[in-house]
Amino acid sequence: MDRRTGRRRGALLAAGTLAAALALTGCGAEDSGSADSAAPAAKAPAEAGGAADRGSGTDAAGAAGAGAPDLRVDQRAIIYTGSMRVQVANVDAAASEVSAVVTRAGGFIGGDQRRSADADAVAELQLRVPAAKFSGVVEEVAKLGRQESREINTQDVTEETVDLEARIISQRARVDSARRLLARANSITDLVSLENELGRREADLASLEAKKRRLADLTALSTITVSLAGPAVKTSEEKAETGFLVGLKGGWKAFVTSMTILLTVLGALLPWLVAFGVPLAILLVVLGRRRKTPALVAPVSAQPPVPAARSAP
Repeated sequence: MDRRTGRRRGALLAAGTLAAALALTGCGAEDSGSADSAAPAAKAPAEAGGAADRGSGTDAAGAAGAGAPDLRVDQRAIIYTGSMRVQVANVDAAASEVSAVVTRAGGFIGGDQRRSADADAVAELQLRVPAAKFSGVVEEVAKLGRQESREINTQDVTEETVDLEARIISQRARVDSARRLLARANSITDLVSLENELGRREADLASLEAKKRRLADLTALSTITVSLAGPAVKTSEEKAETGFLVGLKGGWKAFVTSMTILLTVLGALLPWLVAFGVPLAILLVVLGRRRKTPALVAPVSAQPPVPAARSAP
């Protein structure tokens, strides 16, 4: 009995040991398998989440890029205007150089007013140049002499241009609609009414298109008003001089100017004085001499009184 019991216990122990070993091996395999399977599963959502984040980021960036307005300066409608005053040694030569600068820039002279008086000469030019060459032309003109003043203004009309374009498209649709209705008119009353409505809509469309052309011209060609002054022309910024000598100089100039005007008037009246004054003076002299000469009156002889006739008795 003891041997059998010992064998059974040995067999049971061996079986238990084997079972425990198998259990441990299976648990380790299951743990490794679950870990291996869990890792890709965890990695997949992470990758999916990252891809989703990248996709959402890309979509958001694309959406932001598509919805964001274009703020680049070259894509906006801007009107440039400027005015400047330059003092030069020779106004005519400087005006010719300004014309050459504008021509090289692809523009033209819109207006030219000059007053020539040697050192006091003044010229005012209106330049129309492409907007892209605006700054370059201003700098070249400023180098022709001594720049006394400069003023540059800009006006952004992008929104006005976009709004005007939308209104033109809408008005064209209204004109087309009126034309279709006019084609289907059956009565004289409808025909006259639709013709009047079509004419009004076409007039509004023409007005909008004219405004668009005006804006396009102002944005495409900038305007620069250039004043060229001779070396003797004083600027408005110069302070007025005061003092005795200044007053004396001003009074002398006024006296000379007054005498010049007086002599001019006398010179204009001299031919008339010669033509009419000399005969009139001679006539007055002759009349004066006649008044001074005593009049010769013949004496009247005394005659005796005639006796009155007596009446008969």
